[in-house]
Amino acid sequence: MFNGIIFNKGLITKIIKRPKGINIFVKSDLKLGLKDIGVSVACDGVCLTLITIKKRIMEFYLSNETIKRSKFKYIKLNDRINLELPLKYGQKISGHICQGHVDTVGKILSVKNIDKSYLFDFEINKKERKNIIEKASISINGISLTISKVTKKGFQIWIIPHTFKLTNLSSLKKGNLVNVEIDILSKYVRNYFYEKK
Repeated sequence: MFNGIIFNKGLITKIIKRPKGINIFVKSDLKLGLKDIGVSVACDGVCLTLITIKKRIMEFYLSNETIKRSKFKYIKLNDRINLELPLKYGQKISGHICQGHVDTVGKILSVKNIDKSYLFDFEINKKERKNIIEKASISINGISLTISKVTKKGFQIWIIPHTFKLTNLSSLKKGNLVNVEIDILSKYVRNYFYEKK
């Protein structure tokens, strides 16, 4: 489990294609060592397992299922991704509960700088739009955010300067893709009432 509060980013330094997936190598300042092999790390919101680490470079394996559901199908060298370690027992949750199970890929329709904040307009597929609720939490590239407005094609989100600076949102622009994890409570509640009909 994660809470979508990002303090670290990583740089993709190497990609190895496999018959049924890929291995990615990420350079970061996360304080991890050999004793942490097997730990989960949210990489742009996708929960991945650390399989090796050497000189601050972490290695992760992504299956075809993970690649299919995320923007990692388009990953390339020197991409910067958001990183978050899993929550520890007793730790404060400043964002919301994020599983690291990405639902879909979203597309940025526009980014507007208004005063000191940024308004992002996202498009997602029709299947997932039914789970979008105004003022609900949502995870974008692993960042815990709040939906400010539901639109015909998706939703809008306001980004404050602090979040913009600390995450890879600052490097994104119109047309870029993002990983989207919809709030698990929204999905569970909707599924409960749908199944009762």
